[in-house]
Amino acid sequence: MNPRGISLAAVFLFSAAMVGDLGSAGIPAPAQSQQTPSCSAPAYRQFDFWAGEWDAFEAQSRMPVARLIVTRILDGCALLEDYQDTNGHKGQSFSIYDSSRKVWHQTWVTNRGELLVIEGRLESGEMTLSGPDPSEGPRGRVRGVWKPVEGGVREIGVTSTDGGKTWNSWFDLTFRPHAR
Repeated sequence: MNPRGISLAAVFLFSAAMVGDLGSAGIPAPAQSQQTPSCSAPAYRQFDFWAGEWDAFEAQSRMPVARLIVTRILDGCALLEDYQDTNGHKGQSFSIYDSSRKVWHQTWVTNRGELLVIEGRLESGEMTLSGPDPSEGPRGRVRGVWKPVEGGVREIGVTSTDGGKTWNSWFDLTFRPHAR
């Protein structure tokens, strides 16, 4: 309540009633728009090859090491990854095409307090995203490369401790459609 005894909620509802339709929840209904969806440009579809329900396999392995679901969300403007490996490591990422900078951006967080923020582009059919990796020290870098392969998607991760002069293998995964 403010000093005059009028709650902010009452002021909001009164203002909303003066503007127009309150809708069923007491909030003005959004205006209907005939605009083209904001993420309809072809660049927003560049990473769609990764969307799906996947079992992840390490190179030469017959047993899956993780399960992930990658879903197009927010009217096709972003990809949401939900990752769970067989050792209890869980993570989620949001990937989005930033049209203002013409770059893909991914933010990855885990149930172990890990955070990665990587960016990059699709080149020659491969999505390459890289960025700082604090777990590898002040000059640490990480790079991931996703590419469609027969029967799925392959992701290769590498790390660097010297600012990207040299790279070391981190993981090599192949995602195959989830076996139901």
